[in-house]
Amino acid sequence: MAFRYAAFVDHSSLRASDADRDRTAGILRDALAEGRLTAEEHAERIDAVYEARTLGQLEPLVRDLPGGHGPAAETAAATASTRPYGASVRPAPMASENAVAVFGGATRRGRWRPAPRTNVLALFGGVEIDLTEAFFEQREIVLNVWAVFGGVEIRVPENVSLRGAGSGVFGAFDVQTVEAPDPDAPVVVVTGFAVFGAAEAKPRKGRRLKNLRAAN
Repeated sequence: MAFRYAAFVDHSSLRASDADRDRTAGILRDALAEGRLTAEEHAERIDAVYEARTLGQLEPLVRDLPGGHGPAAETAAATASTRPYGASVRPAPMASENAVAVFGGATRRGRWRPAPRTNVLALFGGVEIDLTEAFFEQREIVLNVWAVFGGVEIRVPENVSLRGAGSGVFGAFDVQTVEAPDPDAPVVVVTGFAVFGAAEAKPRKGRRLKNLRAAN
């Protein structure tokens, strides 16, 4: 009698794909918007997502969140998705930039290419971030904002998703949350603090993101 033995596969040791990281980042985005994670926790876990090499490294980052439990095999099977504009969801290591205004102003606008993560500081100054004509090379753009005795104004196309969570201490932190009709639309996440200052993020009416596949 012949016996067949099923080979045991440790799915946690499988190499993670960009789609796996994309799904994990999506779970973290939702948790941030629902108040399950603080801005600091979200930023810390997102960094770990982009550094993960295997499914086993991704699982602990969302294990305590809705939609984040289950075997690694299910995680891998559920990650098939089409990314907009042919963009990768995984940024280069330490891919970030700064927009700083100290007793002055700083502006990012026009046909520019925002980094996956932008740190924005307005200290007795003002910063304007306009993404309405930007080239989205990543599925998710994260803006970490600190408005201290200053102001930060963020504008996005009206057909992308805008999410965020922040705190105002003797100030205002206002993110106008929007979910794009297209589930594959880019996502802009705004987090941070406003201390004796103001941070505002909202869509700009009449400005829509065009298909930039040919430009990327």
